[in-house]
Amino acid sequence: MKGKNIEMTRLAMATIALIVLGSSCALAQNSTPKVQVFGGYSLVHIDNGGLSSIVFDEDLRERNSPFSAASNFSGWNAEVQYNPLRWLGVVADFGGRYGKPITEARFSTLSGLPTLTGYSFLFGPVFSYHNKSKLTPFIHALFGYDRISLSAGTISGVNTPLSSLGDTFTDAAVLFGGGFDYKVFKNFSLRLAQVDDFHTTHDLNNFYGNAFPTGVFTGLETHQNNLRFSTGVVVSF
Repeated sequence: MKGKNIEMTRLAMATIALIVLGSSCALAQNSTPKVQVFGGYSLVHIDNGGLSSIVFDEDLRERNSPFSAASNFSGWNAEVQYNPLRWLGVVADFGGRYGKPITEARFSTLSGLPTLTGYSFLFGPVFSYHNKSKLTPFIHALFGYDRISLSAGTISGVNTPLSSLGDTFTDAAVLFGGGFDYKVFKNFSLRLAQVDDFHTTHDLNNFYGNAFPTGVFTGLETHQNNLRFSTGVVVSF
C-alpha cells in the first residue's frame, strides 16, 4: 500500500511538472507575436559593376571625363512576417531604391542624366531569438526577384550628346542578413538596424548595352553584390 502511494505521488508530481512546463511553453509562445509588419528607410550601396570615370573616358572617348558613377541609392523597405513558432517565421520583403547611376564629376555641369529605379520582392525564413529582454536579434535568408529600370533621355554637356533609350531587367536575387528589434511598447518596436548582403543576377553589360548605343559599355559585371541597410518601425499583432 505504501509503495502504491509513493507511485501515485510520483505520478501526480510528474503530471504537475508536465502541466507547468506546458503552461510555460504556451506562455512563451503567446508572448511571441504571430504577425509583424515593418516599414522604414533603406540605403543600398550598389555594386556598379565596374563603372568608373576611367571606364567613361575609354568608352565614351571623353577627355577628362565629366562622368562619375554613383554607389549609394536611397529608398524604402517593408516586410510582413508570420511566426508559426517562437523562433521560426516566414517573411515577405519588399524594397525600392532610386538614384542616378551615372552622375557628373566634380566641376562638371551635365543635364539629362538617366534615373535608375529598383524594386525587389523576396520571400524566405527568418530566425528570431525572443527572450525577456527588449532586444530581439534575427537573421534571414530570402529569395526572389529584383527589377531595375533606366529612364530614357539625352545627356548633354559633353562633346557628343549621349542618348539613353531606357531599359528594364528583372532577374533572380538572394539576400542574407539580419538585425535587431528593440521593443518600446507591447506591440511597437524600433528596428535599430538591419544589414543585408543583397545579390542580384543582373548582367550589366546587357542592361547598359540595351539602353545605350551598342558597344558603349563593355566589360562590366554579370551580377551584383550589394549591401543594404534598413531601419524603421515594427508593429506586432
